[in-house]
Amino acid sequence: MDMVNSIEELREIKSSQADVRSLRETGGGKGKVTEVLVGLATCGIAAGGKETYTAIEEKIAELGLDDIRMVKVGCIGSCYCEPTVQINAPGKAPVYYGYVDEAAGREIVEKHLAKGEVVEEKVVNMTFNRTDPVKAKKRQLRIALKNCGNLDPEMISEYIAFDGYEALAKVLRDYKPQGVIDILKESGLRGRGGGGFPTGLKWQATFDQPGNEKYMICNADEGDPGAYMDRSVLEGDPHSVLEGLTIGGYATGANHGIIYIRAEYPLAIERLNIAMAQAREMGFLGKNIMGSGFDFDIEMRLGAGAFVCGEETALIHSVEGKRGEPTKKPPYPSVQGYKKKPTTVNNVETLANVPQIILNGSGWFSSIGTEKSKGTKVFALVGKVKNVGLVEVPMGTTLREIIYDIGGGMANGKEFKAVQTGGPSGGVISSENLDTPIEYETLRAIGTMMGSGGMIVMDEDNCMVDIAKFYLQFTMDESCGKCTPCRIGTKRMYEILDRITKGKAEPDILHKLDRLANNIKISALCGLGQTAPNPVLSTMKYFEEEYRIHVEEKKCPTGSCKGLFKYWILPDKCVGCTACRRVCPVGAITGHPKQIHIIDMNLCISCGLCFDTCKFNAINRG
Repeated sequence: MDMVNSIEELREIKSSQADVRSLRETGGGKGKVTEVLVGLATCGIAAGGKETYTAIEEKIAELGLDDIRMVKVGCIGSCYCEPTVQINAPGKAPVYYGYVDEAAGREIVEKHLAKGEVVEEKVVNMTFNRTDPVKAKKRQLRIALKNCGNLDPEMISEYIAFDGYEALAKVLRDYKPQGVIDILKESGLRGRGGGGFPTGLKWQATFDQPGNEKYMICNADEGDPGAYMDRSVLEGDPHSVLEGLTIGGYATGANHGIIYIRAEYPLAIERLNIAMAQAREMGFLGKNIMGSGFDFDIEMRLGAGAFVCGEETALIHSVEGKRGEPTKKPPYPSVQGYKKKPTTVNNVETLANVPQIILNGSGWFSSIGTEKSKGTKVFALVGKVKNVGLVEVPMGTTLREIIYDIGGGMANGKEFKAVQTGGPSGGVISSENLDTPIEYETLRAIGTMMGSGGMIVMDEDNCMVDIAKFYLQFTMDESCGKCTPCRIGTKRMYEILDRITKGKAEPDILHKLDRLANNIKISALCGLGQTAPNPVLSTMKYFEEEYRIHVEEKKCPTGSCKGLFKYWILPDKCVGCTACRRVCPVGAITGHPKQIHIIDMNLCISCGLCFDTCKFNAINRG
């Protein structure tokens, strides 16, 4: 690959890829080549995507089909129907297939590629628009995910075909650093990592600091349970993050960038390394980028997966090789960060938005969303919903639209109960708030937060006390231990919830829990500790009756809390097989073979092993 020294040379490369872009977007193009795009991000590979790719490739060779190009792409977002395959034929609209195993892959080759017959039973409807917010309406609009599932992440030429590095070239040619910052301010882009701080103001703060040694850090330490938005962007479109990080370096006066990524993301790391090598080879990273005189390069640092390292000061300490603990602010990283130098920390999704804002203008971006929350937001829609996967919607879209219009509604015919947003730092939203528009301020007003984008849907079978206990165990285990409110407070909250779910709670326990949670919120050192009580406070607010039943009646309405079950043997059904006695871990069951057995309630720990083991339905619980 040759070095690119100007925007004109970049556009020549883009022009040479015009047929690829036209074919992917509209089925146009002058050539005869038909493309087969197979989703090979982590989710696709786990579902058997590599085997599907091989089966399709071998069948094409077996039938001797010409003018077929196989393309390995990232996650298109429809994780519920992986492996996914997209067929782009000249003159025809793209066709999307889901649930494509090896047999289905061979059938698609035999019918669609060889005979032009669409395999209707495998077709899935993609509910997103990559460009037009008006056409998108209630459906998805993709900005951060614009290229995911649409290009080969290991081919820089394909990224260039879709305007890649043109924003960087435009910035270096047409703008001074302050001009770039002004565009970001006018766009209204806010940090997508959880806090929602205005990106332009953060860049301005670093730019205003004196000195020549400054740093840009990409926070790719995605730690929320059920969240995988950043991983998917890095696996499917790594160059967009590199370009956004480099533009940030130019705007803030930094010449060195760092991507801090958890080591549990091997595919993202591999594709980032490939992308960085390609960008250096073509002159988008390194010395004198595109003849502008601007130097900027990026290195990668691997994290060990500590949740607290998602907090920017703890992240910086980890990058420096120190223990990942937060520090009290101010000073903020923009004043004193990595190596005590001015440092900007942005997350993956924030940076992926930057090139599109530069190319399309601040007015374009600010026209999407709401007055205070501009643009779009990516969510990992998981849990008990039909269409599990990644969604990107304009700010202001309601939870009902996401769960029912895009997610397809509740799985297994169950009733919706709650949705958890913001991960361990967020809270639950009940059915009464389903029509709440997704904005930073509105979510805070109902006791939760946007967070990085996890969205876990729960149905009538989920116990809210047990859900709160799950998140408290997570934050308790992940606490860095630096401050007492978080180190001790989360442990005490967990112990209270554990007593409640085991029927050992005293009558005034809920008052103590509420008081403890609110004290932690106002006294913990960092944002993670301050928001740790949110799952408890929100579940207590919206599901107070469920807590009361646990405490006063020693019952779990959903049957999730095994510690509240009592088990007994039905004499008319017990055959004395001894199976229950043999699996009981505490010896609570007595009885001779072929005689009725008895459970000692004083010894029983309500583990449920006897209930699961009995083949004669002789054990009851309640």
